[in-house]
Amino acid sequence: MSTPAFNPHTTMITTMQTHLHQWQQTADRRAIFLNCYLLMTQNMLTAVHQQQFQDNPWVHTLTHRFADYYFTALAAFESQQPTTPQVWQLTFTAACDAQTYTLQNLFLGVNAHINYDLVLTVVELLEAEWAALSPAERTQRYQDFIQVNEIIGRTVDAVQDTVVEAYTPRLDLLDRLMGPVDEWLVSKMIGQWREEVWQTAVALLNNPTEKERIYRQMEARSLKIARILLAV
Repeated sequence: MSTPAFNPHTTMITTMQTHLHQWQQTADRRAIFLNCYLLMTQNMLTAVHQQQFQDNPWVHTLTHRFADYYFTALAAFESQQPTTPQVWQLTFTAACDAQTYTLQNLFLGVNAHINYDLVLTVVELLEAEWAALSPAERTQRYQDFIQVNEIIGRTVDAVQDTVVEAYTPRLDLLDRLMGPVDEWLVSKMIGQWREEVWQTAVALLNNPTEKERIYRQMEARSLKIARILLAV
């Protein structure tokens, strides 16, 4: 499978940009996370185009399916469907509350998308091939998954400068005082979350009879993190 041609204006990116523009025009705080997610996705597509992964087509597919889960949850929330994942219900509802802080809105979205959506995405992509993959091939999948952490690390500072400070300019002083420390801490936290995502996905793939229990644990964990974020 060849790597898809680089296109900075894919349907996925255009959809993100359209929602972002609408939300910014109406001061909808869902724009906080989506702006971050757009930057991250653009950097991911650039990395795929630059052949930064061992299996670039697989990472390309992962990036697109990951976004599908976000927009599916968004559509369910906006149409008030009971199928809206609880963690997204909480996250989107919090964004409608002007009393929530910028960083709360941002990390609520990051938590829901990584600790819930990403597990579902990884399992979906690996389920059909997992049994046939050799140990070396499974390691390759894991290494590509972990390589994403480097792109996240490079994106965090841009999110701080272009997203967070647009809503909370006072954080610019904190950023200058702390230097690279705050970005490092955020990258470390997200890296740990993503490692736990991989371990959960592998547990689901290796224990199909335990899926319901593991999914319940996954959902409970993402909700627990969300409630902690709201309580800060």
